[in-house]
Amino acid sequence: MVGFLVIGLFFYQFWKQTKDRFFAAFAVAFWILAAERIVLLASAPAHEWEPFVYLIRFAAFAMILGAIVSKNLEKPG
Repeated sequence: MVGFLVIGLFFYQFWKQTKDRFFAAFAVAFWILAAERIVLLASAPAHEWEPFVYLIRFAAFAMILGAIVSKNLEKPG
């Protein structure tokens, strides 16, 4: 969880320097993954792949994928 928070801060720092949505999306996605770990710890589900935990992870990975696709579709300049 702490690793996800630190990685999120790393991308947040890049976003502050560049104001690029790509870095903001990555920062938020990693913070969502950190929150997912907190939810997992707080709820102690029998299996890590419980649906609600999976949906939180899916949202984070979808955000990462969306940021990559959006960045590749941008027109240069």
